[in-house]
Amino acid sequence: MTQVRAGAGQAAAARVLETKTPITYFIADGTGQAGYRSSDRQLAVWAFEAWDRSAGNRFRFEPAIEQAAVVRLYWAEANEGRYGEMRPLIVGGRRGAAVYIRPDVDSLGDDVARRARADTLLRDTIVYLTCVHELGHAVGLAHTSDFRDIMYYFGFGGDIVEFFERYRRQLRARNDIAKFAGLSEADVAKLRGLYGAQ
Repeated sequence: MTQVRAGAGQAAAARVLETKTPITYFIADGTGQAGYRSSDRQLAVWAFEAWDRSAGNRFRFEPAIEQAAVVRLYWAEANEGRYGEMRPLIVGGRRGAAVYIRPDVDSLGDDVARRARADTLLRDTIVYLTCVHELGHAVGLAHTSDFRDIMYYFGFGGDIVEFFERYRRQLRARNDIAKFAGLSEADVAKLRGLYGAQ
């Protein structure tokens, strides 16, 4: 999806989170942000749950108030940067991350925007997968050049519409998003490699 700011999540040494206690998270209210829908909060929750399941008990996410949350997800406006972005944080001495998601799919170009307006599940797919991708950076994963990976970086090229449509084709209803993480086997292997065996 999008590249993070220099030094944030892309360094040679992975920026893993401390896992002795649950990794606390917070999801902001996006009311008033361009393109935001109240149902987007559920998409963000499912994205946290997808990484939680994929970690194979190596860590656990747990909701918290903003000030106590190690990972914080905010909904961004068009003038606040890229479509998705992760910025590192330190919270109470622990490594953390602030993730910014722009729920306005119109910013992705006419082709994607037109399709997303005609298909609500495609629109939700885009927002959900962007959350998953940026949370991948939050837990320490870097971009890849493999189109099958959720951590794939669009700067390598490839069919952006197909990236989202491939996931969308698995869905019959919105609740199916909770069943399909959207991670490749390589994404999961890298995650588990970062956090070791439990």
